[in-house]
Amino acid sequence: LYTAPDSCEGRCWEPYSPEDECHCNAECERYHSCCQDYYRHCRDQGFSSSRDAITDEDLLQVSEQLYKADHNKARPTDIAINPQYQASPDETNDQEDRSPLPLYKYVNEELFSKPTYASFIKLLDNYQRATGQEEEVTAEELREQDNFLREVMKTELMKKLFAFLHKKNRYGSKQEFLADLKEMWFGLYSRGDGEQDSSGFEHVFSGEVKKGKVSGFHNWIRFYLLEKRGSVNYFSHNFEGPWDTYPDVLGLQFSWDGFYKEVGSAFIGSSPEFEFGLYTLCFIARPGRGCHLSLGGYSLSIQTYPWTKSTYGDGKKYIATAYVIS
Repeated sequence: LYTAPDSCEGRCWEPYSPEDECHCNAECERYHSCCQDYYRHCRDQGFSSSRDAITDEDLLQVSEQLYKADHNKARPTDIAINPQYQASPDETNDQEDRSPLPLYKYVNEELFSKPTYASFIKLLDNYQRATGQEEEVTAEELREQDNFLREVMKTELMKKLFAFLHKKNRYGSKQEFLADLKEMWFGLYSRGDGEQDSSGFEHVFSGEVKKGKVSGFHNWIRFYLLEKRGSVNYFSHNFEGPWDTYPDVLGLQFSWDGFYKEVGSAFIGSSPEFEFGLYTLCFIARPGRGCHLSLGGYSLSIQTYPWTKSTYGDGKKYIATAYVIS
């Protein structure tokens, strides 16, 4: 279900990548490697101009802009972590707790009173974590989704993201962008046997349990709140990013009520809008493959995948997963 895209929808003139099943730039005609719908999307209509392509250089520039615009991120004094044991690649799946202390020594919870944090946290308890169990979405939960989207769209970070995507001809208006954010992130689909049991937001930020293992769960706020409650037990980390301020990145090993996560990469100390914006950018620009960014002068890559078994609107794909490559 997690594959590189085989369509040119939204991909015209993007740079060649050997990871792609098929290609959507002018060179693909010469090498006979174009996707089947190349002529429909890239010649007759859609993003028919190379000006609309999101280049690798564009991604480096806009990600630095978003990094600088994350005004709600944690300050160095807001969080103290205790990473303890660093696991080697052959130790990440042995489910051994090599770190006796919690990961978080201290978090300044005043952060959580900021509007984007507060509205984000309200969403976290809206889900059944086990896949295969139908999600029942109440009117109150729908209001919470709308409130979160409204709050993040007030931030400079999301305004910059919209301006970039608007310039690249992906969205004609903020209303169109907002409506698409709601569908791609909160629209329900089935990871089980037909039940509407999952969404991109639930998987990435809240976390799920599938076949006895933790699936998704890539958010530091969720981790901190569950660790504080005693539901999450931190085991070790296999990766620590190069940043000496926040946001930082960790690759984590942990259990959640006894269910294990072999590698759960996460930003540490970023605002909700920062993660939400970067994952959205990469899902739109590089679905199904590595999305190479620059944050504070350091390289970082994000992997996203579309859900391929169901669509919304005019054949658009839901977010299946998004995470930092660690």
